[in-house]
Amino acid sequence: MPHLSKIRINPRRRDAIRLLGNPQAMHAAVLAGITEQPVTERVLWRLETADRHQPHLLVLTHSKPDWFHLVEQAGWPQGDGEHALVRDYSPLLDRIALGREFAFRLTANPVQTTRHPEKLTASQAERASQTVNGPSGEERPARGYRLAHRTAAHQLGWLLAKTPRLGFEIPAVRTNRAPHSDEPPAADVLLTARDQLRFRKGRSDRQVILSTATFEGRLRVTDPTALRAALLEGIGPAKSYGCGLLTLAPLPQERSHG
Repeated sequence: MPHLSKIRINPRRRDAIRLLGNPQAMHAAVLAGITEQPVTERVLWRLETADRHQPHLLVLTHSKPDWFHLVEQAGWPQGDGEHALVRDYSPLLDRIALGREFAFRLTANPVQTTRHPEKLTASQAERASQTVNGPSGEERPARGYRLAHRTAAHQLGWLLAKTPRLGFEIPAVRTNRAPHSDEPPAADVLLTARDQLRFRKGRSDRQVILSTATFEGRLRVTDPTALRAALLEGIGPAKSYGCGLLTLAPLPQERSHG
């Protein structure tokens, strides 16, 4: 039974500052909340830092987690309110139906794969000098290189190109424009944040550079089974580093009549 958790983070505590600044460290802290070790289930998480004074962590797990350690290390263990909410995710999955619309939010790592990048990093140059054995024993170059989409247009294009396989579409923005207008309405999605994260992986000196994009908008379900899979398994790469968790919510007009 999947569970969605929301953990309040105290941004002034030393451990919280370390976790907020290093996705590798946050990933380890998240996995520490899973009962079965070593962790084999898919775990997705996302930091919500729009309010820098009250950030929180969202985590989707397939088993029921325990966040006592995170609250003790990086939360408000003696403060008022609920420090770690854990909710059954099944009711949301059950509400997904063909044609239904939801508000959505996604922080992702939009990338493209190419065999011929214009400029290689040091690690990519090392890979380029290596060969691997193909199915028939012949030598062939290592697989393609994963490059980040860096412009807003390319990042939006990345998401729109993936939606048919993910079980949803992003409808055109609702508009009062005259029907004879020749310009097609834009998709109902905004790129609300873009960031480039730099952190060390483990104890090595290797620096990881991760480009992220946060999308918010409206989606319409086209394949309930595929959308449920996307919700549970995540979208795109860098899932260990806080990318890929798609969350849904009722549209504002539905909330007002709920």
